[in-house]
Amino acid sequence: MKQVDLPLPIAGVDEVGRGPLAGDVLAAAVILQKESQIPELDDSKSMTPKKRKALYSLIKNNALYWSIGRASVVEIDKINILKATLLAMDRAVQGLAVIPGFILVDGNQLPNWGYPSRAIIRGDKKIPEISAASIIAKVTRDQELEELDAIYPGYGFARNKGYPTREHLSALKRLGPTDAHRKSFEPVKRLLGPRSG
Repeated sequence: MKQVDLPLPIAGVDEVGRGPLAGDVLAAAVILQKESQIPELDDSKSMTPKKRKALYSLIKNNALYWSIGRASVVEIDKINILKATLLAMDRAVQGLAVIPGFILVDGNQLPNWGYPSRAIIRGDKKIPEISAASIIAKVTRDQELEELDAIYPGYGFARNKGYPTREHLSALKRLGPTDAHRKSFEPVKRLLGPRSG
């Protein structure tokens, strides 16, 4: 990966959790030290959980600044997942202790903000700051879904992280949706019937 020559400090932003049926959507913003070289930064989805957790600790200990932003299940249902994702990104950047000089965002859309920024498709594989944000967001959300698994046993949240696996869909039909489920998403909406509005 090559460093991008832009005004400092550069923040990388990435999100996780657009596709699941349950849990918040999270985004992370990370500003790395220019001289800091964290080895093997890459898209978090391409790593084993063990490697992600090791890099997660390295990033938290070596980054200049990092922050998590989120949009809740209630917000997702109210404004839709795309707007909620952009809101989580905006909150992640607002949570940084400094105002970034430039922001690099994974994907093809930017939040409606006033920061100098650029969206980069597959940025989590190209830009160290975005890769770091990808890892922070992914590990944080995975940990939260493991906690939800203890609150709502039977859905397999620790394994499926809220995604619509066969196990999860079977549990939804058998047990019904929980407060952690996104009521605007199918098949949760269908299972709720007229109560979903």
